[in-house]
Formats: sequence, C-alpha cells, structure tokens
Amino acid sequence: MILNGADVAAGMEAGLRAEADRLRQKGIEPKLGIVRVGTRPDDLAYERGALSRLGKLGIVVQVFEFHDGVSQESFLAEFEKINASPSVHGILLFRPLPRHLDEKAITKLIDPRKDVDGMSPVNAARVFLGEDDGFAPCTPSAVMEMLDYAGVDLNGKNVSVVGRSMVAGRPLAMLMLNRNATVTICHTKTRDMEEICRAADVIVAAAGRARILTSSHVSPKSIVIDVGINTDADGKLCGDVDYDSVAAIVSMVSPVPGGVGSVTTSVLAKHVLKAAALQGSG
Repeated sequence: MILNGADVAAGMEAGLRAEADRLRQKGIEPKLGIVRVGTRPDDLAYERGALSRLGKLGIVVQVFEFHDGVSQESFLAEFEKINASPSVHGILLFRPLPRHLDEKAITKLIDPRKDVDGMSPVNAARVFLGEDDGFAPCTPSAVMEMLDYAGVDLNGKNVSVVGRSMVAGRPLAMLMLNRNATVTICHTKTRDMEEICRAADVIVAAAGRARILTSSHVSPKSIVIDVGINTDADGKLCGDVDYDSVAAIVSMVSPVPGGVGSVTTSVLAKHVLKAAALQGSG
C-alpha cells in the first residue's frame, strides 16, 4: 500500500473547514503569522504550500519577511510585536535561522499558545508529559495523522524511529509512546540498526540523510513512513528511504515527494484553528 499524503490531507479538509466556519461565526478570524529570515528555497516552497492550503480554508496568513543580515536586537524587537499582536493566533518561524541569530532566545520568547510548530520549551514539555493542550511540531503530528488515516493501531506495536532531533524524532517517539507503542530511537551510534528496524512493526525514517533506510532494514510486515526531504547527487528530491527497494518488500510505505510533507500544511492549519479557539477573538 502506498500511503499518499494528498489522500490524508483530503480526509482532514472537511473537519478543518467546519472548524474554521465555526470560529468565524463566533467572530474569530483565524490568522497565522509566518516569520521568515532570508529566502531559502525550502522555506519558500513550504510558505507557498501554507498560503495555498490555509487560504482555501479561509485562514488569514501574513508573511513577516526579514533580510538574512537582520541584527539580533532588531529581530527580537520585531518578533515581540508579532508575538503580542492580538490578531495573530499562530506563529510559524522557519528554522534554522542564520547563524548570527540566537534561535533559543526566540523559542523562549514565543507565546506557547501561538507556538503552532511546537518549538517552545513549554510545548515540548507538554508533549513529553503526554498532555494534549499544547502543540507538537507539525511534522511528527503529520506522521500520526497518516497512521490514523491508514488505520494503524499503535497499541502494543514495536516502533523504530530513525533520528533523534527535537523537530521530528524525539517528539514523534513521545506521541507514539502516548499511544502505547514500544519505541526505539535509532541514531548514528546505534548498533545493529538494521536488525532493530527489521524487527519493528512501524519504521519512521527521520534522520535527514538521503536513502539511509534500505531493503536490509525492512521486512514484509513493515509499515514505513519517510519524513526525510533530501536532494540526491543528481539533484532529484528524495527521502531518507531507498524507496524503490523498500516498496517492493514492505506492507505500507509513504513516498517522497507526496507523503508526509503533503500533510504538514493541513496539520499547520489544524494547529492555527486550535490556537484561535484557545485565544478567542483576542
């Protein structure tokens, strides 16, 4: 089975549209503020997707663009204004920031109620505590949406998460643990990673390395979700999974492109609507 992100996003759309309509009937105009420093191609691609998806749902999106040479002082001052604006219900900051900017300062500054991509320490703690009143990062949340759409019950399942970043691997492991999965986080120092992955029911590749997961990591029972977005030596977009060799073996796999990335903007919309509902009309 090929798990296409477009199908998952389509399945979410009716519920999102109904929630957006409900908020507007209460006088709440959901709004997302995208904060972007510079013009990285991947940021611009995600921005276009967000503008399109959220716009179709009637969610207002305002882009706050800064030159990649902006000073720390100026950036913090402008970010505080966005953070304090009662009309902005959710904030999405594109990361990583240029090296001269202190990203940790922003993660501590952002209002947890507006932190729709789960970068605040407060929201990270809520995820690790198993609470559902905060925001997990959009990518791990998109993985969970895909598994739910496919009817995968994680209760009692063995899961291997390949990657330990705070953007994907670690929060995803916690979300799965909250569903009673038995989770192993694999990384560059993991011994016998192929054996660990082959024994798993569900494998999520989130290492950020092109085609690191091969046919030797999977079995016919494997459900494989590919979170990676990479460019190979030929300039072709690819995931962390060697798709052709893996797809011939496993029971279910998500492609790149057309997989998790297609669901993240729908999750972003879901989080903005949740944030707007929590904050009311401002």
